[in-house]
Formats: sequence, C-alpha cells, structure tokens
Amino acid sequence: MKLGRIIGRITLSRSVPSLIGGRFLLVSPFGRNQYRAGLDGPITFGSDPALVIYDDLGGALGQVVGYVEGREAAQPFDEPTPVDAINVVLADKLFYRPWTG
Repeated sequence: MKLGRIIGRITLSRSVPSLIGGRFLLVSPFGRNQYRAGLDGPITFGSDPALVIYDDLGGALGQVVGYVEGREAAQPFDEPTPVDAINVVLADKLFYRPWTG
C-alpha cells in the first residue's frame, strides 16, 4: 500500500458497468518530504507522477488516501475489471519516525 493526496477528480462520460457507483480520483503519491510534513503539512509533490485511482470510499479533495496498484486493485470485483489502482484507506493520522541507525 502507498499513500497519496487527492489533488483532483476525473469525470467520465461512460464507464464499465462493474465500476458504477464509484468515481476516479487524481492522486499525488507521497514523497519523503510529505511524510516528514505529516497530514497537516503543506502539499508537496513527490517525484512520481500523479495517478488515477478508483474510489468507492468517498475520498475528498486534499484528503490523504492509501491505495494499491496492479492485480490487487482488481481483486474486489467479480468480473475482470480495467482498474490499475484502487483506494483502500482514508487516512486520519500519520505517525512518521524514520530510523536513524
């Protein structure tokens, strides 16, 4: 699972029937600096490009979410579904203490 912040929403004119009821969100993956800043810190963009995730949990703009990619993203659906990433967590708190060795 990876963390990212919702930075936008995608609107579709058509959708696969198994995806009706959810929506697609644009998410900026967390970089190292964002983990240090925490959930209330300023929005910074990591080195990875933003990605589109399927959401049926109700994530809102600016909220931090946990998402999975790849085959695990399609597992919740009965039929083969064209989904590469799915929202699995709406984060309320983030505790980050890096190991200093």
